[in-house]
Parts: sequence; C-alpha cells; structure tokens
Amino acid sequence: MAAIGALAQKTATTDALARARQRAALLPDLLVEARRIANTTNTGWHGRRKSGVGETFWQFRPYTDGEAVSRIDWRRSARDDRIYIRDQEWEAAHTVWLWADPSASMLYKSDIAQVSKESRALVVVLALAELLSRSGERIAFPDVTEPTSAANGAERLATALSHAVDLPKQPDFGKVRRFSDVVLVSDFLEPVNDTLALLEQIAQRGARAHLVEIYDPAEEDFPYKRRTEFVDPESGAVLTIGRAQDYAEEYRRLFFARRETLRAYCRRIGWSYTTNRTDRLASEALVSVHLNMTADQGTRL
Repeated sequence: MAAIGALAQKTATTDALARARQRAALLPDLLVEARRIANTTNTGWHGRRKSGVGETFWQFRPYTDGEAVSRIDWRRSARDDRIYIRDQEWEAAHTVWLWADPSASMLYKSDIAQVSKESRALVVVLALAELLSRSGERIAFPDVTEPTSAANGAERLATALSHAVDLPKQPDFGKVRRFSDVVLVSDFLEPVNDTLALLEQIAQRGARAHLVEIYDPAEEDFPYKRRTEFVDPESGAVLTIGRAQDYAEEYRRLFFARRETLRAYCRRIGWSYTTNRTDRLASEALVSVHLNMTADQGTRL
C-alpha cells in the first residue's frame, strides 16, 4: 500500500509539473493578448477609490519594485534591513483579488472553439490586472501573490503564475478583507454546493465577488450525436453513450440549472455573474466585469 501511495504521489507531482510548464509556456503570449484587449477596453476605465474613506493606518509591508518611493516609511525601514511601505486602511479596503481556475476541466477546447477555457480565463485575469494596475488599484492572486499596487501589475502576476507549480483547485481567501473585490474566473463545473460553500466564505469576510463563467460552445450546445465517448478530465473516468442526442435535453436542463443557481445567489446578495463563451471576445467579459465593479449598488448582469 505504501508503494502504491508513493506512486500516486509521484504521478500527481509529475502532472502538476507538466501543467506548470504548459501554463508557463502560454503566459507570454497570453500577456500580450491581455494587454491588447486592455488597450481596446481602456476608454472609460477609471479607478474606484474614494478619498477620505478610512484613512487610518492599517499595516506596514515590504516595499516591492515598481511602487512609488514617496510611499516608503523611512522611520520604520530604519529599524532593520528591509524597506517598508505604510498602508492606509482605505487602500486595503479596495484590494481586488483575481483568480483563474486551474482545474483540469479548464483545459477543454472543442473543435468549434477558438481557445481553451484556461487560456481565456488567464487572458481575462491578466487584462483585468493590467487595467486595475493602471488605475492604481491593489491586486492579488490567492496562493500566488500578496496585494500590491504597481504599474506593471499584469507582468508581475504573469511571472508569478509562470513559477507556480501546484495551484490548489480551491483558492484560500483567508487574507481577503472587508470591502475588497474578488473576481473568480472559472467554468464552475464543480458540484454546485461546493461552489456555494466557497462563495459563502467570501461573503462572510465582507467582500464583494464577481463571477465570470468561461465555457466552451460545445458545453452549452451539446452537439454530440450517435455513439460518443466522454472522458472526465478530473478523474479520467470514461462514459460511452450509444445515442448521445437522446441525452441532449436533460444535459442542457442541468447545465443551465447550475448556472441559474449561482446567478440567483449572486443577484440575491448584490454580486455579479458574467458569462463568456470561448468563441466570443474576451473583451466582452472585461467590459461586463468593469461595469459591475463600478456599480454603486445592485448587480449588472
């Protein structure tokens, strides 16, 4: 049994390294694409900070390259060998946490799609990072980067993601503070109760979330006919169906019911839910998320 366990652990490690290398190879091109999309979407984009809200001291944190020298607290820095930034409470209140689902299901790309779900999710996250950084927002990626305000935020995030070996399937939002924004970009194909439990964690921390569902056109349309073999990308389980078209109606019912459950949850607590097909433009999701993030109240869907 110990040998089997060691083999399984070795296989998981190998798979994680392969995914990490694949992600690292994609990121340079995805960063270029994200900047192109950000440039076309930049008109009308502005920061969301409000002066005078919570201007009391919050914390000291280490200085990172790209931040304004004027924000350095020299008195605190003189105590040891590190340089520190003095964060105010209002800055912490407007941190934006960005997350792209690293699950195996995100690798899916049908013949009628332009890109994989993973590529689209990363482009949306990097484009958001680019625009938010230009506006002076603090951005972070759970389990990968700490909240940071820097002009080159998208590049820094892409570099950090390219070095991340084993990203957890569910992010740790333990550092999310009240009044922060959280952007979740995923296919949300996990059991809906698992997703709702994750959303409850964010809600309990007093943050506001914006969900972006990335999906392949084949996942929505279910164009399969006759004998079809389906493979679960998470477990590797195989299901072979003789007449796939007989299951299309029930499949679509379940597919849209899951989406409507999540959308209704978001609507009820004032969050937003955006959908983006991989045969559509990524900029459509970007514009929608921006409108929802800048809305004073309610949900823009």
